[in-house]
Amino acid sequence: MARHIDYYFSTPSPWTFMGHAPFMDLVRTYSLDVAFRPVALGPVFAETGGLPLPKRAPARQDYRLVELQRWRVKRNVELNIHPRFWPFDQTRADQTIIAALQAGLPVDALMRRIFAGVWQREENLADPATLAAIADEVGLPGSSLVLAAESEAAASAYDENRALAIAAGVFGAPSYVLDGEVFWGQDRLDLLADALASGRSPYRPIKAQ
Repeated sequence: MARHIDYYFSTPSPWTFMGHAPFMDLVRTYSLDVAFRPVALGPVFAETGGLPLPKRAPARQDYRLVELQRWRVKRNVELNIHPRFWPFDQTRADQTIIAALQAGLPVDALMRRIFAGVWQREENLADPATLAAIADEVGLPGSSLVLAAESEAAASAYDENRALAIAAGVFGAPSYVLDGEVFWGQDRLDLLADALASGRSPYRPIKAQ
């Protein structure tokens, strides 16, 4: 039976962008069953003690800028450190992905193209026409998906993703949850690969006695 992973991600996240392709490589290698769960990080941070980027200490903000440079080289990807349309309201982009999932459509190519739009192509992913054109480009029905993204069903699923993320112990994106064990960050993909290869039981927090 295929192993299941809950994949919590955020469309404005550079770490989600850089981790998506190698994660999908793992999906293919291990024939994983994946629940794609876009999630708004603001409410997750509020529930789990995280801070949005502008409220972090300057040293942390500076370190992030260095890490972005390191990882774009490590992953061999083009990445604009300061994209023109970032940050942006991610709701429509996230719910467009949800609408595709609810329609039974594949989302890998759509996600890759959305991430590229943010971090490589200087596109405004809050704009519905841009999203529709992107979906069309990857062979999906753009106009109908963007319309469905405004539905109560998409909004409800988006809210549910947030609740599921918090219940699972997720506090940032991307997070990959395997058998209840959270792997936070694209820099943990090697550890996720190790867990998949070994078939080990999930680790749990060991509380002090």
